[in-house]
Amino acid sequence: MLELIDLAASVEGNPILQGVSLKIAPGEIHAIMGPNGAGKSTLARVLAGHPSYEIFRGEMWFCGQNLQELEPEERAHLGLFMSFQYPVEVPGVNHVVFLRHAVNAQRKARGESELSLAEFEELLEKNMRQMEVKPEFRSRNVNENFSGGEKKRNEILHMALLSPRLAVLDETDSGLDIDSMKIVARGVNQLMAENPTMGLLLITHYQRLLDYIPPHFVHILHQGRIVQSGGPALAIELESRGYEPFLPSAREG
Repeated sequence: MLELIDLAASVEGNPILQGVSLKIAPGEIHAIMGPNGAGKSTLARVLAGHPSYEIFRGEMWFCGQNLQELEPEERAHLGLFMSFQYPVEVPGVNHVVFLRHAVNAQRKARGESELSLAEFEELLEKNMRQMEVKPEFRSRNVNENFSGGEKKRNEILHMALLSPRLAVLDETDSGLDIDSMKIVARGVNQLMAENPTMGLLLITHYQRLLDYIPPHFVHILHQGRIVQSGGPALAIELESRGYEPFLPSAREG
């Protein structure tokens, strides 16, 4: 589904990614972990097509298409979804209106018929119950005055409505209390159960999220490169030992 080949990228002339190679097959959950400044969020933004980042080496392929040739909205239409670490507020834009336009824009791009208002309301109500989103959400603007937990739950609600092929969750657990994290994880797991070919890339600092969304593969990113990969046990070992023993300088020493 996703293949990165020696991907290198910079921002404002500063190299961040130094050669990332990664393959994600349909239905797989991959976790990217690493210390601050390793390039985790940069990887997510490069995949999404953030204009501030320049790719100076390597390739990105998604569902058989070269991502570098696609605009951000084209990547989204193809089925690539990104949940932001810090979701932005959009004052003056009603949330329900925003989501209906987003869902129908994606359906139109795929050659599918747009949902009627009644059809969309039924879909929205189902997913709001699943994500335990309060009814007053309907009258609010996009993320405006939302708590951290509400913003993160809202991101997963967006994901459920858009039903992507691959979701990239950038530190979804950041700022969440344990109850909110459980709700978010339940929503992600239910969505993946309903869509068994959907891929998931989790970017996180901590193993605790992986207790609730168990990955198939864990990768350690350091100085813009994946320096070690393994199964779920690698995340548990990171939690107990920290990153230092797994970084190249420590292993070489």
